[in-house]
Amino acid sequence: MQLIKKEFDKGGGGSLTLVAENSEDLWHVYNLVMIGDQVRTTTIRKVTRETATGSQESERVRLTLTVDVTNIEYDAAGGEMRIRGKNRSDTPHVKLGSFHTLELELNRKFTLTKVLWDEVDIQVIQRATDPTASAEVGAVVMNEGLANVCLVTDSMTLVRQRIEQAIPRKRVAAAFGHEKALKGFFENTMNSILRHIDFAVVKVVIIASPGFIKDQFFDYMMLEAQRRDLKQLLENKGRFLLCHSSSGHKHALNEILADPNVAAKLSDTKAAKDTRALNDFYTMLNTDADRAFYGYKHVNEANNQGAIATLLVTDTLFRNVDVPTRARHVQLVEDVQAGGGTVCFFSSEHSSGAQLAELTGVAAILRFPIPDIGDDDEEDESEEDEDDEHPGFESDDGEELDMFSL
Repeated sequence: MQLIKKEFDKGGGGSLTLVAENSEDLWHVYNLVMIGDQVRTTTIRKVTRETATGSQESERVRLTLTVDVTNIEYDAAGGEMRIRGKNRSDTPHVKLGSFHTLELELNRKFTLTKVLWDEVDIQVIQRATDPTASAEVGAVVMNEGLANVCLVTDSMTLVRQRIEQAIPRKRVAAAFGHEKALKGFFENTMNSILRHIDFAVVKVVIIASPGFIKDQFFDYMMLEAQRRDLKQLLENKGRFLLCHSSSGHKHALNEILADPNVAAKLSDTKAAKDTRALNDFYTMLNTDADRAFYGYKHVNEANNQGAIATLLVTDTLFRNVDVPTRARHVQLVEDVQAGGGTVCFFSSEHSSGAQLAELTGVAAILRFPIPDIGDDDEEDESEEDEDDEHPGFESDDGEELDMFSL
């Protein structure tokens, strides 16, 4: 996602001008836009005008509109997002206050304005506008004459450079031409790694190919690194992982990442950490239940006692249209981070996020046991969770919502 313009302060109002570059960006936008926000972008509107002869004719006009958001639709399969709201733009084609639907499309600039940008909004923007900051896995999927240099985040794969180069067939008469072209191909691939992979962030770099191309390339790269004293490669030699792949195309990464042996070696990446955090929670729940809580009431009580070591939370909680409900979960995240705890955000698009959603969407692993938090209010807890999942209903506990109102 491109950040074109920024005019906001954390904890205050303002606007961001953004461009979504892929379907993953639209998912981040879906997690940002809330009912009551304002969205401004170009759109096509069919308008009817009367001609000099008294007849009517219609035409499609491109407009720039600002709407107060009243409804948000996101189609994950189609990669589409529609925002309906009341028009706030002064234009002869659309009346003020009339309803209009804007479609947020890839590579189309839009401006999002909020009355309040909270901590969760800031973290979503940081993840969306700098995907390389969360890409802990690099990958080079290659074949002779073809290489895709990629960054793998917890939710997507970004191709940073595709290298294609003609390599003459390896015949006795053309052996020299073959070796020279192959060396040039390896050189371009190595330079792409140096340019696109930040070893300060990336923990593992997968090099995969059919046959022995990966081994030949890795040997070439290490020899060149020694010859030219490329410390960036020499000091991180142990981070390279050589794997077999069926082809040199990007889609071959799926089979590589699904390999249990590879997954074990990627155990320190963010996606693996989140999955491990959920598994640790289930283990703690079975072995030491006084150190594993779920549901907002119990987790918040543990937070009030400074006991949370790891907070697990789904992104759906921050799309709640009920402002007090969203606000209290944002406050929970800020409190845990301020207290030195770790916060793991789970995407509802992933199986781990769906599992956490079954546990109300919020859970915590504690630093120390708290046996005094009773279970006598489990029924109230379940009612509250239903309110969280169905934001159109108000909680029966009016006093509690008032307590967290803005």
